Amino acid sequence: MPVETSYVALLRAINVGGRNVIPMAALRALCVELGFAEPRTLLQSGNVVFRTALARATIAPALAAGIERHFGFAIDVIVRSSAEWAALIDANPFPREAIDDPAHLVVMCCTSAPKAAALAALDAAIVGREAVRASGAQVYLVYPDGIGNSRLTNAVIEKHLATNGTARNWNTVTKVAALFRGE
Repeated sequence: MPVETSYVALLRAINVGGRNVIPMAALRALCVELGFAEPRTLLQSGNVVFRTALARATIAPALAAGIERHFGFAIDVIVRSSAEWAALIDANPFPREAIDDPAHLVVMCCTSAPKAAALAALDAAIVGREAVRASGAQVYLVYPDGIGNSRLTNAVIEKHLATNGTARNWNTVTKVAALFRGE
């Protein structure tokens, strides 16, 4: 019998400004339909933790296709295993900010690891006090003056990094970790 692994699927740009609306109960039901065990959602921003024995490479495409079929729009889905999520937390290059200001520490989980030259270009494009670091396919961003007023937007980040991603603040990162632990 195949071994089940725990994963989190991060849905990009859902339930924002009345666009790409997915009720979390409907997302959980879709996950069950796709064969994912015990799906649990967090917030309305598209975070769902589940277990499955399916091959990792099939999870994001299956969920994205299911969302398009059920809800009528295409979105990016990024998947991380529980081990990858723990490593993402351990790799945080901004431990002080994680404690002092977790709402302004953001992790962008990307579809691929950004190249060093792209990270350097992004760093050079920062006009405020924001800071950026990367570890693998994760980009860590600190917004000491707030996210809403920053000129370091997702569009700027993705343009420089040449990869797509979806971001979660540190509070959400730690809540996803708690879901993995069954809390």
